[in-house]
Formats: sequence, structure tokens, C-alpha cells
Amino acid sequence: MANCVLYCVNLLKMPFEWLVGLRYTRAGRRNGRNSFISFISAISMAGIGLGVTALIVVLSVYNGFQTVVTERMVSVLGHVEIYDPRGVGLEDWHAVAADAARNRQVTGAAPFLELQGMLVHGGDRLQPSIVRGVLPGEEPKVSDIGMRITEGSLDDLKPGAFNIILGAELARELDVKPGDRVALAISQGNSVSNMAPTMRSFTVAGTFEVGHNQFDAGLALVHMQDAQEIINASGPFGIRLRLQDMQKSRAVADELRTVLPANLVIYDWTKLNTAWFAAVKSQKNMMFIILTLIIAVAAFNLVATLVMTVTDKQADIAILRTLGASRFSIMKIFVVQGALVGVFGTAIGVVCGVLLALNVGHIVGGIEKTFGIHFLAKEIYFISAVPSDLRWSDVGAIGATSLLLALVSTLYPSWRASRVKPAEALRYE
Repeated sequence: MANCVLYCVNLLKMPFEWLVGLRYTRAGRRNGRNSFISFISAISMAGIGLGVTALIVVLSVYNGFQTVVTERMVSVLGHVEIYDPRGVGLEDWHAVAADAARNRQVTGAAPFLELQGMLVHGGDRLQPSIVRGVLPGEEPKVSDIGMRITEGSLDDLKPGAFNIILGAELARELDVKPGDRVALAISQGNSVSNMAPTMRSFTVAGTFEVGHNQFDAGLALVHMQDAQEIINASGPFGIRLRLQDMQKSRAVADELRTVLPANLVIYDWTKLNTAWFAAVKSQKNMMFIILTLIIAVAAFNLVATLVMTVTDKQADIAILRTLGASRFSIMKIFVVQGALVGVFGTAIGVVCGVLLALNVGHIVGGIEKTFGIHFLAKEIYFISAVPSDLRWSDVGAIGATSLLLALVSTLYPSWRASRVKPAEALRYE
């Protein structure tokens, strides 16, 4: 590759610093020292490529897990939520939904009412949960939870029947199955005189499994009318919206705040789980920093390579100085040499990383099939394949970081080369 670049440089009649730097980059065979320096240079290039590859693959897999979890969360939560913080209920939720639907991004709206309580079964099985009141005919417009029901269906939630659909893990913890009875205990008020909870018995009509423990272990669905009757609410507490593009939820929320009544609170899906998304971002940043150390180690090898090259080429440097080359020109020679190692290593790493990231699911699947092992147990992670989401913004940041580290690594050796004194270097030549 260096020969090809050198040929191109000759054709373009580039400055001599490029010519000399490219010649130093090529494998030298004149003596054992040159061969050893070339070997160390190749190791540095391979180390940079390995670090870039690992960073691209790991971040792509991390993005894949984040995307899968986010999609599952949003499929239950909705893209935008509108609710009345007074807790008295929206008596005319249809009007609010109609006003929100005027936004071109809104494709569906459905009311909801959430209660926090304790589900009890058999006297010794207690599980805290969020009980969500929904309208079976409207819920599919804003969530995919109806498609995640493993037993029963949303149509089993009939007004006045007091049926309930539990998350699969919640049902396992309560040790119940369809047809069993569970009691819902909800605290009414905060005063000492009203400490006794409201109790209501429900019949388990089915279970759902969305693949996210927060909902599978802590969410239950009942009919809206039944939920309103328990707490004597006049209507749903809020409305959830589905958008054409979930990534525009923040802009849509801002627009709705200008057209809907000021007493309504509007959140987009990124605000509903702020702590989780903040933790994910922090972990991804830490992962980037930790894996960048691999590239940094390779960059340190590059420093050693250039220092050895400077020591070996002192006579050449002295001759160039006597021919009129400036100290800055000498610096440029070794900056070119180190930068080329960084460019080639980064290019190799980007190509390998992108190819691996795009095919990591097939590669892991092949390894599992060949050796009879499973990296992701579906019973634990709810997914059977390693997800990958390659983002070119990450690839660009990784490539730029790698090139920057390689460039910084050339500064000290090139400065040292520029300080070589011709007379002393040629004294014993």
C-alpha cells in the first residue's frame, strides 16, 4: 500500500518530505534493525486497526441493545403523553385528542388511567404494580401491547366484568393463571383517618410479554370503566399519542403545548424515562473511553517506532540538514511517517469494524451453532440474536479519534528528529 501511495506522490510531484516519509514507512530490508523497526510499525498499525474494529463493533452492539429496549419501552408507553396533573380526569378527552390529532405527525390517540397498588393472591403473594385502565378498542392505536398478549386478548377486558391482564413475570410471581382471582389494594388519600386501602377483586383474563422487565413484572391492564369506578374518577387521567416518526416526539410535544390548554402536562417518550436514557448515555460514553485506550496503547507503540526510526536515521537527517532542509521539514518527514501508519491502521479498522458490525448477528449465530453454546438466553434477555445498530456518526468519531491519537504520537519523535545536530550525527559515519 505504501508503494502505491509513493507512486501517486511521485506523479503529483509532492514535496520531498512526503517522499522521504513514505520511504521510511515502507518495510526496510537493508539490515536487521530496519526489519525490526518495520515489524514494530506493522504491530502499531495492527493495534490501531484492532482498536478501531473493537470500538465500532462494541458500540454497534450497544446501540442495538439500546434500540431494541427503547422500541419495547415505547411500544408500551406511547410516543407522547398528555395528562391532567390535578388527577380529576379528563371529562372530554375526545376533544383533547381531536385537537392533538390536527398535528400531522399524530397517527393515533387513546386514553389511559394509571393506578399504583398492590396485587394480592392467596394471602401470601403480594406484588406492587401499576394498573393501567385502557379502552380495548382504542389501545391498539398507540401501543403494540395487544400483539404481545400470550394468553387471552384485549377484548376480554369488558366494562363491569373486572377482568385483568397481567405481565407474564407478574403472573409468575403471583402464581396465577387465567381464571384465577387476584385482589387489588389501592390506598385512598394520605390522611390518618383514611388509611384503609380500597380493595377490589379481579379475574385474571390473560397475560402479556413485551420483553422488558419493567412492564412484564410490574404492569397490569384493566378496562377504563373499571379503573374509574375504583377511584370514582370522572374520566381518564391522560391521553397517549403515536407519531409517524418517534424521533420527532420532542418537537411535536413543543407544538402541542402551544395549542392545547395550559393546564395540561405534555411529555415525550424521552422524558418519561429520563434516568434510564441518562444512564445509557453515560455507559456508552464510558465504553467509548475505555475501548479508546486500546487505540492509545497502539499509539504508544507508534511513538516507540518513530523514536527508533529517528535514532536509526540520524545520518540521513544530518545529510538532509546539510543539503538545506529546515528543522520544520525534518519534523514533517516523521509526522508523515507516523500519520500514514495511523491512516492505514484506521482505514483497516474501519473496514473490518463496519463489516463485522453489519454481520455480527450471523457471526455469533454461526459460533453458537458450531460450538453448541448460547450467548443470549431468550428466557433471560427475551432476544435470541445479538442486535447491532451501526451508526456512521460513531464510525466518524472513532476514526477521527484514532487519527488524532496517531498524529499526537508523532509530535515528540518528530521534534526530537528536528533537534539532531548534523556534525555530531556524522562524526562516526
